[in-house]
Amino acid sequence: MLHLYDTATRQVRELALREPGKVSIYLCGPTVYGPPHLGHGRATLVYDVLRRYLEWSGIEVRLASNITDIDDSIINRANRENRPWQDITHKCEAVWFEAMGKLGVARPTDVPHATEYVDEMVAMIGELVELGRAYNTDDGVYLSVETVDDYGLLVNQNLADMIEGGGDREVFGAGNKRHPADFVLWKLAKPGEPSWPSPWGDGRPGWHSECVVMSLDLLGEGFDLHCGGMDLKFPHHENERAQAVALGKRFANHWMHNGFVVDADGEKMSKSLGNVANLLDLLDQYDPRAYRMVLLQSHYRGPVSVTQDNIDGAVNALAGLDAFAARTSTLPDAAADPVVLDAFRAAMDDDLDTPKATALLFDTVRRANAALDADDPSAAPLAAAAREIAAAVGLDLKGAADVPADVVEQAAALDAARAAKDFATADAIRSELQGAGWTVETGKGGTTVRR
Repeated sequence: MLHLYDTATRQVRELALREPGKVSIYLCGPTVYGPPHLGHGRATLVYDVLRRYLEWSGIEVRLASNITDIDDSIINRANRENRPWQDITHKCEAVWFEAMGKLGVARPTDVPHATEYVDEMVAMIGELVELGRAYNTDDGVYLSVETVDDYGLLVNQNLADMIEGGGDREVFGAGNKRHPADFVLWKLAKPGEPSWPSPWGDGRPGWHSECVVMSLDLLGEGFDLHCGGMDLKFPHHENERAQAVALGKRFANHWMHNGFVVDADGEKMSKSLGNVANLLDLLDQYDPRAYRMVLLQSHYRGPVSVTQDNIDGAVNALAGLDAFAARTSTLPDAAADPVVLDAFRAAMDDDLDTPKATALLFDTVRRANAALDADDPSAAPLAAAAREIAAAVGLDLKGAADVPADVVEQAAALDAARAAKDFATADAIRSELQGAGWTVETGKGGTTVRR
């Protein structure tokens, strides 16, 4: 069974599913006001690998990942550029999904937009006010964190430790709060800002409210897993959780957070620090699979630095895997080596240990190549296992697809001629293939061709 580190309990524990054979996952998605950076790419790739592994394991996955399409950052950019805010969000969302497509990230099952759920957020905030957990002020509505007994759970701090710092409470409404840690649920609109009606005046929801409403609506109470980057752990995820607790609802059963992408000095990459590397540039300059490979070779909870050396290393590793896929593309069908798959499953079930799983993939490729060289019949099961592991973590190997159907047929005809001891025909087919630029290798397992 899959075991993952749970941020709430600070333990690696089994991902206990609400419904056997099905998993419900909520992933905090992008605020669409600019191009995605490497940190965004890491978060989506980590959870794409998780999703693909779960599906490979036979589990049905429902993954909801939101689009924040109303936010101060969106409004500020629209005002700077004198453009409609919807123009910003529509174009940036299109760029986001184009980048995700290049990365090979499967589209979420559900892609809710914040602006589609404003009425539901108003209703939730109203309920919190009625319960005495939230209060109205001159500039909006705030949650009273003192009414949430375990506020600070995700960062293992009590309320007294959290008076200073953290998200909206530093930049919005400080003079109207009952407690410094209270956070905004509804912001009253300033002149010229987009707004929606509410009992407290026209305005818009605070960032922390949208994911509570959307996750509970789409996945239901007690959904299995809530995911996101380490930077979202506090205040965003803690404030989501606080609202659900204040409502008396069961929220996520398990919390998972991936580590930062850092620069050469170990600083987290962020827009505020000015050291963000544009993901689109990386995808334009290199094989898009290279970033996935870099991240697979790093544990999801640790920091990772994206350098010229590790990108070049990933590109070279992918070239080797592609050559292997081409070399083994015409091997006879075989069941994947069960010992290898068991080892892969053990690595992934141990807190998604992709570095160990990736090392196993390369070792299996090495063993399969050696078996092919020695005409050992273990080559086909080992090759099948390597291909299965690669697919399970989202590595699309290109070599197999590069062998056209007519070339595969020629390789089969060569084997048929050899079996009939018609060596002249077999040699003629081999020469034809080699003349067309193919490397032809014949062993006990049959003939393989590759560029």
